[in-house]
Amino acid sequence: MTRTGSGAVGEDVADGQFRAGGEERMRRWRLVLGGGDGPETDGTGYALGGADAAMDRTLAALYGGAADGPGQGNRPADRPGGLGASAPRVARWLGDIRTYFPASVVQVMQRDAVDRLGLSSLLLEPEMLEAVEPDVHLVGTLLSLHRAMPESSRETARAVVRAVVEQLERKLATRTRATLTGALDRSARVARPRHRDIDWDRTIRANLKNYLPSHGTVVPERLVGYARAAQAVKKDVVLCIDQSGSMASSVVYASVFGAVLASMRSLDTRLVVFDTNVVDLTDELDDPVDVLFGTQLGGGTDINRALAYCQSRITRPAETVVVLISDLYEGGIRDEMLKRVAAMKAAGVQFVTLLALSDEGAPAYDRAHAAALAALGAPAFACTPDLFPEVMAAAIEKRPLPVPHDD
Repeated sequence: MTRTGSGAVGEDVADGQFRAGGEERMRRWRLVLGGGDGPETDGTGYALGGADAAMDRTLAALYGGAADGPGQGNRPADRPGGLGASAPRVARWLGDIRTYFPASVVQVMQRDAVDRLGLSSLLLEPEMLEAVEPDVHLVGTLLSLHRAMPESSRETARAVVRAVVEQLERKLATRTRATLTGALDRSARVARPRHRDIDWDRTIRANLKNYLPSHGTVVPERLVGYARAAQAVKKDVVLCIDQSGSMASSVVYASVFGAVLASMRSLDTRLVVFDTNVVDLTDELDDPVDVLFGTQLGGGTDINRALAYCQSRITRPAETVVVLISDLYEGGIRDEMLKRVAAMKAAGVQFVTLLALSDEGAPAYDRAHAAALAALGAPAFACTPDLFPEVMAAAIEKRPLPVPHDD
C-alpha cells in the first residue's frame, strides 16, 4: 500500500470518526434540549429512535410543559409531557427512569417530580412506593406524609425507609464506633496504666523535664495511659433534633447515628426531637425506623423549650455532650435559649450546634443566633455524615471542634 493510499485510508477513518463523534454530540444535544412533535422543532434536526426515544419521553414527562399535570403552571405550555394524576402511570414512569438512568440520577429525578409536579400525595399509593428508588430525600418526604398515609401503604413505606436506614448503617456504623471508641479511651486516662495501655506520646511530653542528656533518654516519672473499662458508661450524649420541614435529611441521619451511638456500652445516648413540642424517643433507639416514624416533620420551632428538657435530664455535666441540630429559627424565647446554652457550658457540658447533618451543606439558617452561639463558644456549622464521627470525638475529648471552613 502506497503512502498516498495509506493517507487516504487514514483520512477516511478520521472523517468517519468525526462524523460519528458529531452524530453523538447531536444525539446528546437533542436529549438535553428536548423536542416537540418532530426533530425540526428543537433546532438540532436530529431524530431519536429506539431506547433514545423512550428515554426522551421519560425526560419530557418531567421537564417538558404539560397542561394535564399538577404544579406545572410555571413551565412552557408549548412543550409536551406531564405525568398526570394517575398513580399507575407514574409508577410506570418511575420504572422507566430506573431502566434508563443510574441510581444517583434517578434520585434527582424523583425529587424533581415531587417538587415540580406535586406528586407527594401519590407517594401514599403502595404501587408508587414499590416503584421508587429509596434515598434519604424520599424518606424525608414519606415522613412528612406518614400521618396521612392509608393503612394499605404503611408497611410498604416502612420497607422503603428501612432499606435506606440499613444502607446508611452499613456505611456509617463501623467508622463511627471505631472513631468514638478511640476518643473515649483517650478521654479516660489513668495514672498507673498497664504497659499495653500507655499513651507513649503524651507520656514523653509529660516527662520532657526529666530528659537525661548523658543517657539520651527520658525518665518517665509519670505514665499517661488509656482506661479500658469497656463496661462503664464514660460519656452521656444528648441529640436534640429540630424536626421542622427543612431539616428532613438531618433527621434521617441523626436517627441513624443515634442508633449507632446507643449501641455503644460506654455511651448513654438520649435522642430528643422537637418542633413546638418536645418528644423523647430514647426508648426507640434500638430501631431507627421506629425513631423516624416517631417524628413529625413540619410545624413551628421552640428551641428554648427543647433545651430546657435536655438540661433537666443532665446529671453529669462534665461528662455530657449535647448536640443541637437545628437551623436556629427560634419561635420561642431567644434570650432564654442563649442563657441555657451558657449555663450548660459553664457547668462543663460540651455543646455542639449543627445547622445541618447532611451532604448538602448549610441550609438557610438564623445567622444572628449562630453568631450569638459562637460568641458563647459553641460555633454553629453544617456537618456532613462523614465528618460527624470526628466532631463527636473532638467533643468527647474536649478539644477544638473540626469546624469546616467556607471556601
